[in-house]
Amino acid sequence: QVQLVESGGGLVQAGGSLRLSCAASGRTISTRALGWFRQAPGKERELLAAIRWNAGAPYYVDSVKGRFTTSRDNAKNTVYLQMNSLKPEDTAVYSCAGGREMSVVADNYQYWGQGTQVTVSS
Repeated sequence: QVQLVESGGGLVQAGGSLRLSCAASGRTISTRALGWFRQAPGKERELLAAIRWNAGAPYYVDSVKGRFTTSRDNAKNTVYLQMNSLKPEDTAVYSCAGGREMSVVADNYQYWGQGTQVTVSS
């Protein structure tokens, strides 16, 4: 089993920044990639970014390119999501998910964190 714990959410004004962390523990060898998702009330869950643990460039959806950056610290088994120029429409519950391969499909991720709330005020 793999456990994922997100942290770093909170309340921020529009234009501000937050950095989310996703710490992995347990049988982390079971996951080769980690994805960042969010879900706003009344909306479907959407992928924001994904990154492999060992190599390769991250993947970003168009809506966050240039504003969000994901990175990894393999020594700490932690992946980060730096979010800049936040907008009120970025308000959502943000979750990280671990999978055997990097994928844009949520169902392809086997392990999920509990989520952290991000609220952007106008």
